Amino acid sequence: MAKRTYSDYEGFNKIAESAQNIGGRRLVAVASRHRIGHPRSVPGGPRSRATELATPEAFRADPALVWEFYHYRREIAFKSAPNNAHLALAQYEEKCKNEGRKLTVVTQNVDGLHYRAGSREVIELHGSLTKVKCTKCHHIDVNIDNPICEALKDRGDPIANETEASPIPIEALPKCSKCNSLVRPYIVWFGERLDPDTLDRAMNLIEECDLCLVIGTSSVVYPAAMFAPRVAERGKPVAEFNINEEPASDDFRFYFPGKCGETLPRALGVKV
Repeated sequence: MAKRTYSDYEGFNKIAESAQNIGGRRLVAVASRHRIGHPRSVPGGPRSRATELATPEAFRADPALVWEFYHYRREIAFKSAPNNAHLALAQYEEKCKNEGRKLTVVTQNVDGLHYRAGSREVIELHGSLTKVKCTKCHHIDVNIDNPICEALKDRGDPIANETEASPIPIEALPKCSKCNSLVRPYIVWFGERLDPDTLDRAMNLIEECDLCLVIGTSSVVYPAAMFAPRVAERGKPVAEFNINEEPASDDFRFYFPGKCGETLPRALGVKV
């Protein structure tokens, strides 16, 4: 095992530029998590309790309240802009494509910012706020309308006093474009399993990649927590970009301390 290095931009860039697997298909796998602010950190009433609302049981009991919660999250996401780390990954993906290589982003985030930055090879482990899924026919649709329906306009702010607001009937909630049934956010809720096809795609990348970047993520959230250690087990280099060095990352070859929006563009050799 090579000795772990700190802020070795030149050494990392040489490895990144030559990353390709034995089979000839060139790719780089990226596990990233850029947080735009989590509703669990926002004080307020019932609309702020993510662990209670982000469940199938909560949606069955009160779909309107759950939709208010997610409508607010969608507004936050849609008003947020990709940061320099998102932009750097998108630019490097295009560079890899032009060179016959492939960069894939594996993200735990649901905000859609990687796509908005220009990335196209993205695996969203936990779903996306930009999509909905029908509760009847299971059709998955992209929906970036804001508000997603008229009944949810100006609803869902966790610190707003909405005690006098009229209840939202199920008939007024977002509907499926195929069968007109109630849709739910396309998010993996607490107590639900990840989509098996999505997880398989991510695991296959981890088994094939020549380089793994861990960007702005805590290593405590599974299954993403096992991705980088598995790459290191295979003898492939792993680079961590984070403000705080993680205890589980001793086997990672590179560590770049600091803000990802500053360290990642420099390491990848792109300007944002």
